[in-house]
Amino acid sequence: MPVSVYVFIFIQLLYVSYIDIQSRKIANVWSIGNIFLFLVLVLFFPNNYIIGIETLLYPLGIFLAGFLLFILKIMGGGDSKYLASLFLLIPVAHQDQALISLSVVTVIVGLSVFITNILKNLEFIIQAFKEGNIVQIKKIFGKKFAFAPVILISWIFLGWKIKKHIFF
Repeated sequence: MPVSVYVFIFIQLLYVSYIDIQSRKIANVWSIGNIFLFLVLVLFFPNNYIIGIETLLYPLGIFLAGFLLFILKIMGGGDSKYLASLFLLIPVAHQDQALISLSVVTVIVGLSVFITNILKNLEFIIQAFKEGNIVQIKKIFGKKFAFAPVILISWIFLGWKIKKHIFF
């Protein structure tokens, strides 16, 4: 992966993370921009970026999984579209490692948020269980968190894992 692409995506993720934390929304312009950037990368780095079914497998899988998570109200639509478009910018050779990095960071952050919610609301949870008020418990755990910062952390982790393959 060209270092310029890695750094560009890092800076993009910093900005998108900030926006996601502030507004809990990721505009479609970021996904569309990533698709156009992918087409440019195909022209300038044909050894790393190709248009083919193997390039689209992870992005399509992520899009479909994200759509399902959106329907279940677990993930925002912008998050899944952005993540799918971001995977276009990752060379095929590194997409599996990117998914592993994203999965590990998502589990760590998700568990941290889950445990924090329990600790912050322990008395309320106990009272709700005593009263059999499951709706109140769902409200505590039904809160979404900004996912772009999770993607950013996984991007840093991915960079560390594939540092030998990032070139000038």
